[in-house]
Amino acid sequence: MTSILLRQIPAIHELQKHSMLRACLNQHELSPEKATEWLQEAVAEVRTLILNNQWSNGQTIEDWIFQRLSERLSDHSVYSLRRIINGTGTVLHTNLGRAKLSEEAQKQVILAASSYSNLEYNVTTGKRGSRHDLIEDIVKEVTGAEAAMVVNNNAAAVYLVLKALATNKEVIVSRGELVEIGGSFRVSSIMAESGAELVEVGTTNKTHFRDYDDAINDETAMIMKVHTSNFKTIGFTSAVDAKELVNLAQENEIILYEDLGSGAIYDLRTHGIGEEPTVKEALDRGIDLVTFSGDKLLGGPQAGIIAGKKEYIDQLKKHQLARVLRVDKMTLAALEATLKQYVDQQVALKDIPTLQQILLTKDQIRAEAEAFKRLLSSDWTVGWVEDVSMVGGGTMPDVELPTWLLTLSHRSIKTTELIEVLRNGDPAVVTRIKDDQIALDFRTITKGEHTDLLRQLEHAKETYLHEK
Repeated sequence: MTSILLRQIPAIHELQKHSMLRACLNQHELSPEKATEWLQEAVAEVRTLILNNQWSNGQTIEDWIFQRLSERLSDHSVYSLRRIINGTGTVLHTNLGRAKLSEEAQKQVILAASSYSNLEYNVTTGKRGSRHDLIEDIVKEVTGAEAAMVVNNNAAAVYLVLKALATNKEVIVSRGELVEIGGSFRVSSIMAESGAELVEVGTTNKTHFRDYDDAINDETAMIMKVHTSNFKTIGFTSAVDAKELVNLAQENEIILYEDLGSGAIYDLRTHGIGEEPTVKEALDRGIDLVTFSGDKLLGGPQAGIIAGKKEYIDQLKKHQLARVLRVDKMTLAALEATLKQYVDQQVALKDIPTLQQILLTKDQIRAEAEAFKRLLSSDWTVGWVEDVSMVGGGTMPDVELPTWLLTLSHRSIKTTELIEVLRNGDPAVVTRIKDDQIALDFRTITKGEHTDLLRQLEHAKETYLHEK
């Protein structure tokens, strides 16, 4: 039987002439050479199945081979990084890519990607330029810093500061700030990797000014503060604000550095949201250096921004790691466009999606959800739940943004199975579950996504009912 089946495997030259191959090539962008390579792999696979007595298929061997080719082509046409409709209401959802770029930032990314640029070329002098120069002035303008530079994320920024300015020296940190901030990023671990020597002061819940003062000696290079933007300690606690340490650092000729984490440029406290200080406010206190993320409250691309005193920024720029950690032209383009929108804060409020979403009111969210509800067919059961959204991205963990959830269920479909079909759609839809119903938070669903969301809901329903 095995030998009979093996003789039924078509020759490659026969498969190359088959109408099914022409149909596959017409449907997908693929060269005949690559198609032949994948046919050969399918033939080898079916031969192995036959030799191992694992062939038990109702199809002909030829049909099976072309089915495998078609599956390979379909897999090839799907990209790993996919679009998702975020129905969770978490604005800076780390698993879903954090901040959405503004339209202007998107345009600048496309421009940088689709043409040559002056990434490291000075168009005035016609000589080699520095990519640091492209972004420094706008960072200085919106933060008030003397100087600035950008690396590929905030963890890299922290590492570069410690490596360049405190290797083989002591860095004082409060025990209450030795935290892990997602992805196993621990302040203590980064410090150990940098070669700086950690000096812990205070206790987990209380650190006093005298703790810092007592710890300073000839080997001290820096006092490091970690702003509590992504965790909150409550109860019997006390901490020393960085402003209180400015004179201490200056008197002892050591660096005062604060990792701000989230990096707010717009003051959300004016809307009663959180207690996050702005970057400018931190620098105005007299802190020597600050670092913060580009894709959190700033609402830009992933980046680590370092701002502060020119003498220290110049040292960072000259360090060998600056090249290792540098960002590409598309990140610079998106970041510059985002920062330019903050020059006029009213423009930032109007154009930056992160700010827009955080500042949406319950009534605005309800109105958006009502507009979508009118598009739904009558076989969906619809309800409303008052709830809260989160800022996300490890930012403002104690801040709850009031919202309305639109709940959906279908009498013939289990919610868990419906959720799974939605998650595997194109675009994928990620939602919450509330009382065994799909719960959509329109804080993070735009009007432009309504059509695709409706299509995916109907597709999920039809897919499930068809399979049953």
